[in-house]
Amino acid sequence: MKFEDLFLEIGGFGRFQILVLFILCLPRINLPMHFLLHNFLAATPPHHCAIPPQEAFENLTTEEVLLISIPRDPDGTFRSCEMFSQPQFQLLLNSSLQPENSSTTQHCQHGWVYDHSQFTSTIATQWDLVCEQRGLNQATATFFFIGVTIGAVIFGYLSDRFGRKAMLQLSLVCSVVFGMLSAASVSYSMLAITRTLTGVALSGVSLIVLPLGMEWVDIQHRTFSGILTSIFWSIGNMLLAMVAYLVREWHWLLVAVTGPCLLSIVCLWWVPESARWLIANGQVKQAHRNLLRCARMNGRKDFTVSPEALRKMATDKKPGGSYSYISLFRTPVLRKISLCSGAVWFGVAFSYYGMSMNLTGFGLNMYLSQFVFGVIEIPAKIIMYVLVNRVGRRQSQAWSLILTGLCIGSILSSVQAPTWANTIMGKGFSESAFTTVFLYTSELYPTVLRQNGMGYTSFVARLGGALAPLVFLLDEVWRSLPEVTYCGVAVCCGSVAFLLPETLNVCLPEGIEDVEKTQ
Repeated sequence: MKFEDLFLEIGGFGRFQILVLFILCLPRINLPMHFLLHNFLAATPPHHCAIPPQEAFENLTTEEVLLISIPRDPDGTFRSCEMFSQPQFQLLLNSSLQPENSSTTQHCQHGWVYDHSQFTSTIATQWDLVCEQRGLNQATATFFFIGVTIGAVIFGYLSDRFGRKAMLQLSLVCSVVFGMLSAASVSYSMLAITRTLTGVALSGVSLIVLPLGMEWVDIQHRTFSGILTSIFWSIGNMLLAMVAYLVREWHWLLVAVTGPCLLSIVCLWWVPESARWLIANGQVKQAHRNLLRCARMNGRKDFTVSPEALRKMATDKKPGGSYSYISLFRTPVLRKISLCSGAVWFGVAFSYYGMSMNLTGFGLNMYLSQFVFGVIEIPAKIIMYVLVNRVGRRQSQAWSLILTGLCIGSILSSVQAPTWANTIMGKGFSESAFTTVFLYTSELYPTVLRQNGMGYTSFVARLGGALAPLVFLLDEVWRSLPEVTYCGVAVCCGSVAFLLPETLNVCLPEGIEDVEKTQ
């Protein structure tokens, strides 16, 4: 008897599965509120050099002081990172005059003055992470994704070793602790460390929620459960825009996006451990209790499968604890799957966060842009629900990522003002690729290695996520270089997806031999 056959006894998609999926969707809402928080946490408002008071300025207005103290760009705006070494009083007579010589400018010597009309405070204004320190501001997102990368390795292994539910609870508790410590940061170093640790903790949530839900549903509803869980990411995207609009002070913003994890911790106590994992690891009695609970809630009172029958189902292999990340590369088919899926995940995350962390070029204010990005994702997910069931996972994955790259590339033709069509389609395709890759990868790996596989691919993805915000700094080399980089990586990685096997309407593999014999 295969585990899929058990769903005929307990109900493959009833009240039990609906409730489990709904509870698992709650922590999913929290993920984008942290993963995309950098857009608001590290926002850099308009700023200019601070000008110390002088007696010669007593009868001058603020605008006149700026005029003689700070050089202007050709468009008439004051420069953010330079000031005159000496006041240029001749500019009061004719503001179009040039300074006496080019050596009159210097870097800001007395700090900066920020425009607080949009943000009460951000980490950029808190610690002057502008101009020469701009790289540290962008690095905040990289530190977070380095944490997510490390967490993917840790929780991928631990959830296969000690169970999905226990590790999900641990990751949520740690997310609350480190999230609150981030909000209490008194230095940039403290913030960098606590945001990294928050990334480690949240990685467990990102990694475990979807596989745990999918392991409780039948083949026919596997795609639906994956898309449903993904839609709650988009809801979190929209909620982030609203929370950030209401909370303009970065300390309290961190508190606001971390607090909802407490609700998830409470609700998660009701969700049972994956029966698939329990059987694969020999914990037959607990698996039987969970299956009986599922059957009763689904109205299947005639559930008659005994613990002895479940024991016979247990995979006839070494214990699950003896599997490791090395097992992903020991056999030829798994090796090919791991190498190709790693490349796909890198391209998906790299292009997705490259677009999601660039809200300024959308033609709207950043709050509305963030909200619109979330809205765009929902129809993209619904379309993917149809496509992955019609044309298959492989084609959907490959073309959604390739088209993401092509849309980013098309923006290059209008760098000064990217069109709505290119931006909307690019964002939609990038989200489609991300939605598909979670579902696809969960189906590629066997139960005994599923979380190790998800941990490995998530690790590679977070490398892409960590590098994505740093690519924006390449605009100092060539203005279009960031877009060229995102485009090239997306197209190349999308092409690799054609090398993966199709999983449409295929039973989830339980052991390594189930994967190897399919090729």
